[in-house]
Amino acid sequence: MNPLRKVLAIIPTYNERENVRTVIERVLAADERVSVLVVDDASPDGTGAIVEEVRRANARVSLIERGGKLGLGTAYVTGFKYALAREFDAVIEIDADLSHNPDDIPRLLRAAENAHFVIGSRYCSGVNVINWPLSRLLLSYAASVYSRFATGMPYRDLTAGYAVIRREVLDTLDLDRIRSNGYSFQIEIKFNAHRNGFSIVEVPIVFTERSQGSSKMNRRIVFEAMWRVWKMRLSALLGFSS
Repeated sequence: MNPLRKVLAIIPTYNERENVRTVIERVLAADERVSVLVVDDASPDGTGAIVEEVRRANARVSLIERGGKLGLGTAYVTGFKYALAREFDAVIEIDADLSHNPDDIPRLLRAAENAHFVIGSRYCSGVNVINWPLSRLLLSYAASVYSRFATGMPYRDLTAGYAVIRREVLDTLDLDRIRSNGYSFQIEIKFNAHRNGFSIVEVPIVFTERSQGSSKMNRRIVFEAMWRVWKMRLSALLGFSS
């Protein structure tokens, strides 16, 4: 595989003013090859203004401000298109709320030197989640187990939102056809990579629940994932795009 020389960390945001400056600084400090793209969904708390201030002071930071709350999946699709147009070798998916530790980026990038898709996995070496209530932990773990059963994929953390994805994988995605968000988006891009024969590895991480701001998780995101995994499997069996 070609070495990774140019990597884009995509950070979707909505009302993350408490965290966004810190997460950008820590991501940039983790590896000098990494640039940051923040995709902000018109945060009413002024997140975009903070990112713009950081952007003006650092050429490795970019900002796309969208007109409303359009969702996690479409934010990443926007970031993927940006990365492809500017010839990045890989992208990093990472949350803005510091639940994903930016200090793990070097380990994930090392794994990506020999794999097309690296999952920052909460569940590949036990359960590594801090400060989640039991109900949410059970929901997340059950969603990954359910998704493995429905899709036939062997990976332990299919709903993981921390990942490194090489350009070769992005080139095969029909980005204009991806409609899912949240859990189902994360499952869908892994499913497409798996279906296309790319190498996928899991690297253990510790996920720590946010200390600032509020979670964006809701029942609609969970129910969307529950039905979309079966649509993906059926589409694959019939030879259609998911």
